[in-house]
Amino acid sequence: MENLQDELSQFLKEANLDEKKAKMAAIEKKMATPEFWQDRQQSAKLSKELAFLQKETEDLKKLQDLVSRGKKEEFRKLREKLRINFYLSGKYDQEEAIFAIHAGQGGIEAMDWTAMLFRMYTRFFEKKNWQWQLLEKTPGEEAGFKSVALTVTGAFAYGLLKAERGVHRLVRQSPFNADRLRQTSFALVEVWPFLRKTSAIEVNENDLDWSFFRAAGHGGQNVNKVSTAVRVCHRPSGLTVSCQQERSQAQNREKALEILKAKLLAIKESAQQEKLSVLKGKYQVPGWGNQIRSYVLHPYHLVKDLRTGWETQDTEAVLDGKIEPFIKAYLKKFGKLGKVEKEGTK
Repeated sequence: MENLQDELSQFLKEANLDEKKAKMAAIEKKMATPEFWQDRQQSAKLSKELAFLQKETEDLKKLQDLVSRGKKEEFRKLREKLRINFYLSGKYDQEEAIFAIHAGQGGIEAMDWTAMLFRMYTRFFEKKNWQWQLLEKTPGEEAGFKSVALTVTGAFAYGLLKAERGVHRLVRQSPFNADRLRQTSFALVEVWPFLRKTSAIEVNENDLDWSFFRAAGHGGQNVNKVSTAVRVCHRPSGLTVSCQQERSQAQNREKALEILKAKLLAIKESAQQEKLSVLKGKYQVPGWGNQIRSYVLHPYHLVKDLRTGWETQDTEAVLDGKIEPFIKAYLKKFGKLGKVEKEGTK
């Protein structure tokens, strides 16, 4: 019991329970004012944050109850489940995410690999009970996707998905040639925080280049008879956003502009270019030597993260969306709390 009490005290200190209670009180005070509900997006965001804080404090009370009853195993299981949230203390970690996958070196193989990653991540989103919405999808000529982009909504979506940005490498027997030769292909994952409150950003229409085209189906065929898909390029920043999933050109134009403003706001709120690289993740050519993780399906089965050393032979489970152990390993090594722990061991 004494050891459990010590573990609980240390954990409550890490959890900053008093700070959480103060945040809850501040949000509740704002919610009591009439003007709070006039900004729908901000009120929805703060209401969601309050619900999350309430759930966290309830879980912390459960921990205290488990200790008082001497339930060691249940205590440690719940503690580890809660502990991952303490690594997510970055400014944008609680935001939604803009998530994109691009085929790299490997031709048809890389496009098929992009589709496999898209399936893996959407399965992960389902396991997390997150919502996602397709923004743009460019099919490959024969298989898979050249690129795919979406928005992801869920608790700490950006904070967790930022662990996935970088080059992903696949080694397998090719299903696209008769000799079943071993092939290596690459895909790049990019992640941005999706900051919906973009009123601080004014975009000059003269700085925008718009193009309109027909939404493409699998194999590249046009699925609409009219040009509903849009692409906008912001000349000063070089940012380009495409959107083709809404039913009308006007809706796609509105969505593309919203995404562009979110990216521009992320840049504006970054004091230096280096901070922008932290938000988006430094661009890497999706090819040899740049991978963050390797997925080997032949001649043996292994998925290994080269940044953390975390690995598993259960490739089928990983490709079916079981990637949380990789994310946790990344956050423990590179998250804010992870850095503190590492410094504390020196």
